[in-house]
Amino acid sequence: MFLCLADVNGNKIILSMVVLLVVFLYRVIVNILHSVQGYHSKTIHFLNVAFDSSGDSLLAGDRQGNIYVFDLNGNRFNLVQRTMQACTALAFNLRRKTEFLVALADYSIKCFDTETQELVSWMRGHESSVSSISVHESGKFAITTSTDTAQLWDLDTFQRIRKLNVRQSVGIQKVFFLPLSNTILSCFKDNSVFAWEFDTLHCKYQLSAPVEGFVLFYKVFAVTRDGHTLVAGGKSNHLHVWCLELKRLIRIIQMPEKVRAVRHLEFLPDEFDGGSNQVLGVLSQDNVMRFINIETCKLLFDIGSPEDGISTAVISPNGRYIASVMENGSLNLYSVQALTQEGNKPPPFMFKVVEDGPKYTSEANKLITKVTSGRSKEPWKSKQSKIQSRLLKLQANTSLENKENELPGGLNKKRLQALLKEFGEYPAKYRMFVWRSLLQLPENHLAFSSLIDRGIHSAFVNIQKEYPIKSGKLLRVLQRTLSALAHWSAIFAETPYMPLLAFPFVKLFQNNQLICFEVVATVVVNFCQHWFEYFPNPPFNVLGMVENVLAHHDKELLQHLIKYNVTSQVYAWPLLETLLSEVLTREEWLKTFDNIFSNHPSYFLMIVVAYVICSRAPLLHCNQAADFEYFFHHRNNVDINVVIKEAYHLMEATPLDIHPQHMLDDFTPLTKGQYPVFNKYPVFIVNDQAQKWEKIRQDEIEYLRERQLAHESEAKAQEQKAEDEAWYRKQKLLREAEEQRQKILLEEEKLAEQSQRLAVVKRELKAKELQLLDVSRRCFLNYQQDQLQMELKRLDDEIARKVAEENLAKAEQKHTDTDWRLQQQRRLRRDDQEQEKRYREIVELLHDNRVKEAELLKAMRETEEKKQKDVVQNKAQLEEEQKAAAAVDGHRKQFLDDKRNDELKLAEKLQREDGHFEGLHNLKARCPERGVEVHQVPRPGNICLNDLSTLASSPHNRRRADLARQEWELMAEVRQLRQRLASRAKARHPPARFPATTWSS
Repeated sequence: MFLCLADVNGNKIILSMVVLLVVFLYRVIVNILHSVQGYHSKTIHFLNVAFDSSGDSLLAGDRQGNIYVFDLNGNRFNLVQRTMQACTALAFNLRRKTEFLVALADYSIKCFDTETQELVSWMRGHESSVSSISVHESGKFAITTSTDTAQLWDLDTFQRIRKLNVRQSVGIQKVFFLPLSNTILSCFKDNSVFAWEFDTLHCKYQLSAPVEGFVLFYKVFAVTRDGHTLVAGGKSNHLHVWCLELKRLIRIIQMPEKVRAVRHLEFLPDEFDGGSNQVLGVLSQDNVMRFINIETCKLLFDIGSPEDGISTAVISPNGRYIASVMENGSLNLYSVQALTQEGNKPPPFMFKVVEDGPKYTSEANKLITKVTSGRSKEPWKSKQSKIQSRLLKLQANTSLENKENELPGGLNKKRLQALLKEFGEYPAKYRMFVWRSLLQLPENHLAFSSLIDRGIHSAFVNIQKEYPIKSGKLLRVLQRTLSALAHWSAIFAETPYMPLLAFPFVKLFQNNQLICFEVVATVVVNFCQHWFEYFPNPPFNVLGMVENVLAHHDKELLQHLIKYNVTSQVYAWPLLETLLSEVLTREEWLKTFDNIFSNHPSYFLMIVVAYVICSRAPLLHCNQAADFEYFFHHRNNVDINVVIKEAYHLMEATPLDIHPQHMLDDFTPLTKGQYPVFNKYPVFIVNDQAQKWEKIRQDEIEYLRERQLAHESEAKAQEQKAEDEAWYRKQKLLREAEEQRQKILLEEEKLAEQSQRLAVVKRELKAKELQLLDVSRRCFLNYQQDQLQMELKRLDDEIARKVAEENLAKAEQKHTDTDWRLQQQRRLRRDDQEQEKRYREIVELLHDNRVKEAELLKAMRETEEKKQKDVVQNKAQLEEEQKAAAAVDGHRKQFLDDKRNDELKLAEKLQREDGHFEGLHNLKARCPERGVEVHQVPRPGNICLNDLSTLASSPHNRRRADLARQEWELMAEVRQLRQRLASRAKARHPPARFPATTWSS
């Protein structure tokens, strides 16, 4: 089959898919080759593949960055993305099923959606090529690994959570999540392996160094699905098997001599091993992938060859397919079932023989186990199975009973029954395997395929209407299983309770439809014996057996049921037709059928009787028919262990004449190759019902056909009616238009007469209009004259107004200038008054200083008189200080007199100018009257520093030095006052100001 696509450049891309296998006869299901045909034809190599979590879809990326999704169930593929660069790793098991991760050659990781084909996120942070992507079981976290670092990502926010850095000399081989645990395993190039707690990222443990003499630099790793066993390999033909629970090396497997290095390791999943995978795929340097059993070290099968070598391989999570990228760039898909020839059958029990060996062997030699060829017609069987067959031959004289108790897979029915009585149920890990052995399923693939190929039976086409199951997958499996049963025997298409009977097994075996069908068929053949003899009525004979057993063991309860007209169709048949699934939980139901499948088919009826007997207390309190019906259709507070124990008691205590075991046949498994003919039912009734149903279907088809014809006829009639109504509407519109036109013609005649009358009226109006125009023209001329006169008057008024405005502006300007001058005069008067007040304060301060100076001199004299002895000693010094003080006083007096005279002269001059300083005229006369002695204060430049220091050096004259300093500061204020007075003198004669001017039109 060839499918053609076109890329963005217009080049044609042909995907050739060569189907090599039809029904498990060959190993390769399909070979996919991506080739570009043109002037230079070439093959585009696939680089990486990845399965989704269900194992039914395959993601593949090639060297040009094209990402394809292959639907293995729907037999179709789709190009979902063009990244335009080679991909280095893929991951397709995210929490959102349509999203996938791809690591690209530019060291980035991108997330795309397969449905919308849009980019979801772009993650960066690596500085080298990403070699692997590990996704957590929840699908919410991922670890990307390169040689220098490993990074932990949150796939909900696509943000990096943590980063693992190592020394460049060490390097990282691989970092990945352990399945079914909260642990991260990191493997480095120095052969160290660390386990980290995912939540805290604390180191949990480190695997110790391998046995001395067998150090192997690990390159590749594989972990079982339960996360308990780690296998590591590298550049050697040895594989190291580690037990992660014990944290120690438990085995060294030596591969054949052809193997010199291991390139890839991956375990083959099996739904019956509980995650403790036993089969390991080993891809070596010769491009051949060998699958071995790590327990028995047997070579089971291999794929690839040196000529047609494998580059890398991935196994689907359900263990059905192996996808391998070949050295030539193509993609091969293998069927695991065809490779094994036994269809996921678990290995038989092991019988090991203890042999004598050398007393002294090294620990390394004890760990080494060589891989030997184990290929045969049944590649899964190991050497132990041969030992088992040999041991059985030695027991040729065993009884027939023991031979009948032997089950497929090396199990023994008696031993299983003993195990069941001791523990009450089989281990959940091995329950499905035990059931398949007890029921001795033939696994007729071809026969089942022929039933499935017939399609969905007409009786179950619309089963979703009667049984609305939420899970679409579960509904499809139920529909296919029921259809296969109906194709096998016609009675099952007419049996209304068949979906109720089959649903528990469908839910349990939904991932393996063949096993599901054969389990249901085996249950119907053996545990539903004589159920269909009274079809379509319930099996009265079987219900009679139940009632007889109940009557023998609990007559009181039976009488109570009979009293309220409760028959076996009420208390037994609901339990039988639903296989107790309505009244038991999942765990209780599995435990019950562990016991049912391990005993005679009559034990099923005893379980029903035991359930009724164990429920006698609530049943004896029921007195309404509806209560009884409700009780046997809903879960009740009944201990299933007691029910099972009571059923065994009934099996032993029931008399032979009423015991169902003598009325039912022993267990008979389905035949191999082809399924047996099932015709234990009234064929004529079924055929009659089938004919009736067929007639009903035909009548329904005929009715539907007639109804379709009626609908078509009605539609045509409606269409014709619509056309008729449209024609009538059109005719009506035509008649209305004709009447309208006739009315228009009549109106035209009237209009002709009216036009004549209008012509006369127009002439009369014309004359009147001319007269009116003449009158209006004269009035308009008069109006124009009046307007001209008014305009002239307005212009005169405007001229007068402008002249008035100019005069008013000049007056306002003069008024403004006058106000400004008045304000200046008032401001100067206030400043003069304040200056006078300030000067008076200065004079008073000078007087106070003089008084204080006199008091100080007086105090000094008194002190001198008291200290005559000190005066004698300091007389010379005192005389010098007095001379200096006298000189300072003289200078001060002279300076103050000069300043006072200057101020008086200035005041008199100002008084002469404007007459506002009359109060200062008598200042000179008032000062003597007040007794103020004004001394001249020397200017700061006239007093030398030596004089001030001399005054300050004497403790008696420090006060005088302070007073001199204060007087110097006062003189500075007087100087500022003179400057202000000079500026006011200038302000009294301001420069001329021009009046404000305004522009007018």
